[in-house]
Amino acid sequence: MGRRVNVPEAPKRIISLVPSQTELLYDLGLEAEVVGITKFCIHPQHWRKEKTIVGGTKQVHFDIIESLQPDLIIGNKEENEEGFIQELASNYPVWMSDITTLNDALDMIECIGELTQREREAEGIVVDILSVFSELEEPSETKTAVYLIWKNPYMAVGQETFISEMLIKSGFENLVKEARYPEIALEELKEFNPQVLLLSSEPFPFKEEHVLDFKAKLPDTDVKIVDGEMFSWYGSRLKKSPAYFKSF
Repeated sequence: MGRRVNVPEAPKRIISLVPSQTELLYDLGLEAEVVGITKFCIHPQHWRKEKTIVGGTKQVHFDIIESLQPDLIIGNKEENEEGFIQELASNYPVWMSDITTLNDALDMIECIGELTQREREAEGIVVDILSVFSELEEPSETKTAVYLIWKNPYMAVGQETFISEMLIKSGFENLVKEARYPEIALEELKEFNPQVLLLSSEPFPFKEEHVLDFKAKLPDTDVKIVDGEMFSWYGSRLKKSPAYFKSF
């Protein structure tokens, strides 16, 4: 975002605006330092009762944030809206991640470790993630796939996204060549005729009824619901993703 973020001392009042980075803060041992999270920050579960909810990832309550007097706010360029981030940045130190690759995620973990003076813990998480990803074997064959994240309209995962990189690592070829998250019509989906159609559990909560509906429309395609956290959360949850990919 072209900004310099000044955090002169170890932050004592942190607000996280991104669920996967909230979980990372917990795993870095920042139980006491985190004071505010979003309504979508579901891990760790007990923080939903113990921490102040400041809003969502697209809209926040400025009065609640002001009452918390944060000395560091952590967000993400894709998850959060630029308008409210700019407004917050005029009053507080706001550090933003920008993640499209696994290396970006590892850099983010190390940067947050440095910001919060948890370098040793962050390095341990990075080492663990690298170790489990190194155990992923090259698939004997790559299956073509389309990964849907939304309904009405259907939206797919395209190129230049973190999920697309996770698809590659789990043995799929992403047939959607547009960047980011393009809308996709049913007819276009039929033309793609993917070997596998992956329906994410988030942000739209696809269910078995949707699987049955797609199977009727795409009889030659294997339709599966997948755990969206394993494909899209780029914090410490990455330690669990390779095992999920293997079982999947």
